[in-house]
Amino acid sequence: MYKVSLESFEGPLDLLLYFIRRDKINIYDIPIAKITKDYVKALDMMKEFNVTVVGEFIVMAATLMRIKAKMLLPSHGNDEDSNVEDPRTVLVQQLLEYKQFKEAAEHLTELAKNQNRYFPRKNAMDFPEAHADLEFYLKDVSLFEMARCFKIAMDNMPVISIYELRREQINLEEQKAKILGCFDGDGVLRFSALMSRFNHKLEIIVSFLAILELIQQGTITVAQNKIFGEIEFHHLENLA
Repeated sequence: MYKVSLESFEGPLDLLLYFIRRDKINIYDIPIAKITKDYVKALDMMKEFNVTVVGEFIVMAATLMRIKAKMLLPSHGNDEDSNVEDPRTVLVQQLLEYKQFKEAAEHLTELAKNQNRYFPRKNAMDFPEAHADLEFYLKDVSLFEMARCFKIAMDNMPVISIYELRREQINLEEQKAKILGCFDGDGVLRFSALMSRFNHKLEIIVSFLAILELIQQGTITVAQNKIFGEIEFHHLENLA
């Protein structure tokens, strides 16, 4: 029997991601007719059980139906049509971003279980005496502040096509290596300098996960010399 509870999902993207995982759908080539049918069926079932369907779920249903309608429009196969954007592009971008953030949240939950800190400080790690002042830089840095900066940078990135999304798949380990290669001779990397190397939102999201792992591993730490000042990353091997 078909069963799905909206209460189990954080929002419409979460529900769509569930269908994609359940049916092992290629996220870059979503069968919009099928997923729209499943999505609307889930909403109708909730209504039958007198469950209030939140507005954002209804908005997504309308979005899916609009995309479906656009994809039903005839294609004439000329050069002009070949440049028309796939109606699913924005939805795919949203799903990929949500998927990465969901994985980031799960990663943070796991970090919280395994240790009592997110950012290594002098009283949590064995810093050399010459760099004891790092504690000053770290005491005002929060996970929220770092995530906020990443979010602002991501919002300034353009939406890219499904073709580019597929081509630009990013490996977490490769991104960690890329970030470590960005540090200057003194083992310092400014947030703005790191962001200037990225071309799209997914690269920023994967970089956020990579930064978290590098912090957890004790490879880098985070510094901010004043409230709302620019965040800096410090390579701990250069501080030894």
